[in-house]
Amino acid sequence: MMLLLRLIIESFTFAGDSLRANKLRTFLSLLGITIGIFAIISVFTVIDSLENYIRKSLNALGDNMVYVQKWPWTPPEGETEYPWWKYLNRPVPKMDEADELMRRSQHAENAVFLFGFNATVQYGSSTAENTEVLATSHDLIDTWSLELERGRYFTESESHSGVPLALLGSELVDRLFGGIDPVGKEFKAMGHRFLVIGTYKKKGTDMFGTSMDKRIHIPVNYAANMVDFRNRDRGQTINVKSKTGVGREEFMAELEGIMRTLRRLRPMEENDFAINEVSVISNRFDAFFVAFNLAGWVIGGFSIVVGGFGIANIMFVSVKERTRIIGIQKALGAKKYFILLQFIFESVILSIMGGLVGLLLIFLGTGIFSYVSDMTIAMNAENVMMGVMISGVIGVLSGFLPALSASRLDPVEAINSV
Repeated sequence: MMLLLRLIIESFTFAGDSLRANKLRTFLSLLGITIGIFAIISVFTVIDSLENYIRKSLNALGDNMVYVQKWPWTPPEGETEYPWWKYLNRPVPKMDEADELMRRSQHAENAVFLFGFNATVQYGSSTAENTEVLATSHDLIDTWSLELERGRYFTESESHSGVPLALLGSELVDRLFGGIDPVGKEFKAMGHRFLVIGTYKKKGTDMFGTSMDKRIHIPVNYAANMVDFRNRDRGQTINVKSKTGVGREEFMAELEGIMRTLRRLRPMEENDFAINEVSVISNRFDAFFVAFNLAGWVIGGFSIVVGGFGIANIMFVSVKERTRIIGIQKALGAKKYFILLQFIFESVILSIMGGLVGLLLIFLGTGIFSYVSDMTIAMNAENVMMGVMISGVIGVLSGFLPALSASRLDPVEAINSV
């Protein structure tokens, strides 16, 4: 055991001396494998970060919530074309349907009616154009699990009577009020004055580009004074949250039955509404990420193979230059496996060094991107380990044939070589 350990240490020493003596060759070898590892691990890092970002956005929608809407989110199951013309003349969800859903359902915890529209908002000399105003019934804060930073939420009577009160998102607070506490202040939107009673904690922007941070939240009954939402499509939605422990199939079947009853649809008639759920989008993204991962292996694989061939080529050159030294070592009693290990270790060291440089470049790149962007891209431990393992495997594969040829050299011929 000690002999084997000593041979390994000596092989590493010979490999290190060779790398230091041929700095340009070492640099070129590092460059090839660095590019390869950078390509393959950066692809997987971006894919993993994108997947985490999308999954986080989908989870924010809620895996125990469904959205009763006019338009389905995806084409019908088994179809690729979205038949929008079938949905165009559907009625939009109504606020009284949300109330009836909540009254009749045994499995719904909350049912919130909501829609949005854009308005120019003004406070003093500060103006925020094209701001989204979210008009909802009372229970949004519990349905969406929103958190208040300052102030309070609407009371039930304020929501039902439709008083001109509002809660603001954090970005809108900064834009309109700067460092001033907005609670108790009034702002104008579409000629209507609103009193700010609270603000929401910052949550960030999801994959759909929406954010509570940029919204104004008002009671839906007051929004009736500002826009026509009964006869026009403004994205009206009934957001229904199920009770804990209720099965998905049971919950969906109950909602569909209640909606069909409310719409007075005959048994053979198609639904004139859509019940959208997060899992539909999630399943479609699963197939997307499988294809994306495959593309990453193909793109990164070509790069890493090129880097491996570069190391193999340089190792053959190294064997050629050190033929006489190899002959002398063998004449002094060096075994074949000692020569073999010497060159394989040199190749592995080169490959791993190149891989580590590639990982360092990815780390720096992801740090810069995350600093200037809302989306966070970061390497996880799995990708780091994958990069090191791929580097080591490529090092062994690239160095094996040159090392094998070196170990088989005849000592007499090797010493007499020019």
